[in-house]
Amino acid sequence: MASDREVDARGLNCPLPILRAKKALTDLGSGQVLKVISTDPGSKRDFEAFSRQTGHTLLRVEEQDRQWTFFLQRR
Repeated sequence: MASDREVDARGLNCPLPILRAKKALTDLGSGQVLKVISTDPGSKRDFEAFSRQTGHTLLRVEEQDRQWTFFLQRR
């Protein structure tokens, strides 16, 4: 899936992947897509809650070899 910006949060634990994503989203325009790569097992739950709370759309979640990739669309 195409993205407008990417954040590599591998090796970072909660809440750092969310904080990095939040900062990156402020630099994007409405409708643009952010890709976040994380190795934190709790990040799936965290990004689902983050999208509900902020109104950003969680377009897709990919999981492979204990690595999660999230695609968030800015509202």
